[in-house]
Amino acid sequence: MRIAFLINNAYGLGGTIRTTCNLAGQLAADGHDVQVVSVIQDRDRPYFTYDPRVRLRGLADLRRDSEHSVLDDPRRSRPSAIFPSSDRRHAMYSALTDDLIGKALADLDTDVVVGTRPGLNIHLAQQAPRRLVRVAQEHLTLDTHSTRLVLALRRAYPGLDAVTTTTEADAAVYRRRMPGVRVTAVPNSVPPYAGPPADCTAPVVVAAGRLAEAKRYDDLIRAFAVVCAARPDWSLRLYGSGEKRDSLAALIAELGVGKNVALMGAATPLEPQFAKASMLAVTSTTESFGMTIVEAMRVGLPVVATDCPLGPREIVRDGVNGLLVPPRDVDAIAAALLSLVEDDERRRAMGRAAHASSEAYDPARIADRHLRLFQELLDGRAKPAHRARAGLRAGAARTVGAALSAADAAGAAARKGRRMAGRA
Repeated sequence: MRIAFLINNAYGLGGTIRTTCNLAGQLAADGHDVQVVSVIQDRDRPYFTYDPRVRLRGLADLRRDSEHSVLDDPRRSRPSAIFPSSDRRHAMYSALTDDLIGKALADLDTDVVVGTRPGLNIHLAQQAPRRLVRVAQEHLTLDTHSTRLVLALRRAYPGLDAVTTTTEADAAVYRRRMPGVRVTAVPNSVPPYAGPPADCTAPVVVAAGRLAEAKRYDDLIRAFAVVCAARPDWSLRLYGSGEKRDSLAALIAELGVGKNVALMGAATPLEPQFAKASMLAVTSTTESFGMTIVEAMRVGLPVVATDCPLGPREIVRDGVNGLLVPPRDVDAIAAALLSLVEDDERRRAMGRAAHASSEAYDPARIADRHLRLFQELLDGRAKPAHRARAGLRAGAARTVGAALSAADAAGAAARKGRRMAGRA
């Protein structure tokens, strides 16, 4: 199968980029013809390592020293007429990207093209040739989009072949709010950890993600203050960067837990850091999927997570491979963490269960789910064409049959006329 992905910036760092890199690589490893079309190219080499069988190309070259740089193209000063202003990446798009994306889509020699963010999915709906199967991926959730963006998607998505979400819960929201649009849930994939699974004996809790409001790391730090008061031998390592770093550092100082809680900064890859811990903590108020949850499970860590919309509850089996607690409930978070800190055998058993359940997110399995969807959509395209051809054949047969019947009738009339003339 020939498959193309359209992505904002394949050369950068982010969850959608990493997921696309994983999926494209697995599809290429399975023998499919795969290319990733990056609207933006601002680096010589991508941050993530793509499978060498994946063709990667950029459209708008923003490198100042590149001979193909578009930085001085006058079309960049005119806003995009297609990419919606309600998509947060709107400022990066222009009349130039409209032209570049339109040409790239028109020239694609593929069976399937996959968009990876709302604005690009609208480009697919408006610019991708109808000969291509067009699939829109949702890497966030419908409910996190503004009303203006949802309205734009409701206008565009019925023209596409399918939408994929990362959770069944989000798929249900799409089906309810966009009747008539085909929606399929396919989770993100996470490659297996190359090292040995964690043995869950280190007195360390780990957390990882953007230091942003939705992650509620302030709740985690307050909860961990309770944990380290009871077990001062345990520590919390929080990986990530973001706008909340200073306020979190101030909270650590205010609570006097600086010896137990450390802001570690960003780290890639995260798995080696997870392997040094004994559990993962997730305290978000919303998660579109939960990549770090699966990454930690692939290392063999149990997870204490808030039961927030939408991802954690579809990954964490409460009491089996982790624990689910109410969002914003600091006491419940602290109690769940402390229950695993105090019970070595339960913690290790949950870690083993987490490692086993993480195989459901293996790239080969997830790629197969995408392929089955793509093939079904391709087959669906072929059936109407087959029916149309069959209809044409049937119509031609009826026309020929009618002509033959008319000829037979004319011949019979002529013979009868000759017989009558002979008698006369």
